[in-house]
Amino acid sequence: MKIVLPGGTGQVGTILDRALSAAGHEVVVLTRRPRRPQDVAWDGAALGPWAEAVDGADVVVNLAGRSVSCRYTPENLRAMMDSRVDSTRVVGEAIAAARRPPKVWLQMSTATVYAHRFDAANDEATGVIGGTEGGVPDYWAYSVEIAKNWERTQAEAPTPDTRKVALRAAMVMSPDRGGVFDVLLRLARLGLGGPVAGGGQYVSWIHDEDFVRAVEFLIAREDVAGAVNLAAPGPLPQREFMRVLRRTWGVPVGLPATRWMAEAGAFALRSDTELLLKSRRVVPGRLRDAGFAFAWPGWEGAAGDLVRRARAARAGSGRLRARVGGG
Repeated sequence: MKIVLPGGTGQVGTILDRALSAAGHEVVVLTRRPRRPQDVAWDGAALGPWAEAVDGADVVVNLAGRSVSCRYTPENLRAMMDSRVDSTRVVGEAIAAARRPPKVWLQMSTATVYAHRFDAANDEATGVIGGTEGGVPDYWAYSVEIAKNWERTQAEAPTPDTRKVALRAAMVMSPDRGGVFDVLLRLARLGLGGPVAGGGQYVSWIHDEDFVRAVEFLIAREDVAGAVNLAAPGPLPQREFMRVLRRTWGVPVGLPATRWMAEAGAFALRSDTELLLKSRRVVPGRLRDAGFAFAWPGWEGAAGDLVRRARAARAGSGRLRARVGGG
């Protein structure tokens, strides 16, 4: 298949590009900074010659959007909104204009669309959309609006010959440097991976292998359209999530952090506390109903695999540095 990945140079895009290319598919990445023969330049906001890559493609998986790993200033929040809505709009325009439109358009969304809650899990049928819950910072509602507008833009695109799926993805865990797992593992290794603000908030996640398999599953399942949660069936409280990660790496303790300590740490890391404090209790209702079988349904097994791969990558980097230094 020919698969086009707008915004495919980020963490998730790199995972998909690597896996789909290894599976023998022709992968074209739309990026602002093309570096490889399979990269095509685009600006994520206006139609251009890049649209030729969409015409005749089998699948489009749109991953474009400003990274959420930043301070949630008004300027950055607006950039997050605009980059997601504009890129989704223009992908829809390219599909609508194609002589041979793709069969399916998978559009990245986020599990953050659901409410901050502890009492019950959010699936697609009964989950509570966020934005009105009390006791949380006002700007958290803006993150929900970003997700809603993101999905609405795809849903309203006039692409009658293309099936559309919105991927409400939880945090994708992979050992790649700079990803969310890499950051969490670094905290655990430093002894800082304890409970944050009590640690009762739920962490929803998905192993990178299952993320790729779910994408392939949704491409093949012509009967599935609309919003689909991409999350492992075992979300768990942050304190337990980090306890498992520490134990897997071999770190005996993790210092706890209060809310204000989390705010100070997020400020130092140029990130935001919503990523640490919002309770994302999300489960994959539609994937399970459609018969998808997770290879890594539980965090303990997933963490073991990710830690093993992270250790192997570090060992390989160490050997490479030793050869370079000795040469």
